[in-house]
Amino acid sequence: MICKLCPRMCGAERTQTGGTGHCRMPLAPVVARAALHNWEEPSISGSCGSGTIFFSGCALDCVFCQNEEISHCDFGVPITEERLRELCDRLVEDGAHNLNFVNPSHYPHVVREMAKRPHSIPIVWNSGGYDRVETLQSMDGLVDVYLPDLKYMDGAVAERYSGACDYPQVAQDAICEMVRQTGAYVMHDGILQRGVLIRHLILPGQVAGAKAVMDWVAETFPKGMVLFSLMSQYTPWGRAVEFPEIDRRLRGSEMRAATEYMQNLGLEGYCQDGESAQRDYTPHFDLTGIV
Repeated sequence: MICKLCPRMCGAERTQTGGTGHCRMPLAPVVARAALHNWEEPSISGSCGSGTIFFSGCALDCVFCQNEEISHCDFGVPITEERLRELCDRLVEDGAHNLNFVNPSHYPHVVREMAKRPHSIPIVWNSGGYDRVETLQSMDGLVDVYLPDLKYMDGAVAERYSGACDYPQVAQDAICEMVRQTGAYVMHDGILQRGVLIRHLILPGQVAGAKAVMDWVAETFPKGMVLFSLMSQYTPWGRAVEFPEIDRRLRGSEMRAATEYMQNLGLEGYCQDGESAQRDYTPHFDLTGIV
């Protein structure tokens, strides 16, 4: 296949066993972890955990990526779609509240096949927000919950830290399409059954950027339409050492300022506390659940 699935539209050839595109992945799924995950938002993880399946490769180049082992270094193993179905079935049997496909932007064809199967729990599309609208449209009616990041509203900042100057507009358009598909969020027994939960990770020195993200969400969607998650778990990681301004943890004053702003806007959702800024909150990519 000549791939134009993500906003890079690099036109690279992807075969079942090899890929030369920006994501570097073949058409067949490459997976690094398939297990219950308890560190998502409460309405995603619940009491039993979210059935997370982590795909390898990524269309973004975030210098601070906490999942760099799989997103940049391509750790993972190729599996068949039949094996992926088995992993999904096992997660359902283990009591997962949902099937949570993490970083699926270059694997929509795989998620689509999984989502077409009869399922008793929500299908979650958990992405960095850098999704092509046309690709998302192919998922219409198949995805129950969208869990996108909205990392930046400034193209220059997006280029510096994620190598994607078009990120702000791409992500805004993608999120609007996600909301169009799902409508207002629906909860049942504290678990998100349908809707969009937008995440934003506060970066050091970027409180103004966090406020701009929250302003856009508040201005674009009426109350009761989407949920918002303000994340303070930033930990210097990967290539962050090359960018001195973000090679540190968040200050308490930064977290407080962003949290107060969210509360003043009246955004519905979640605010992480400073204790989340630990490496323990990042999953171990050791092929758990796969081999």
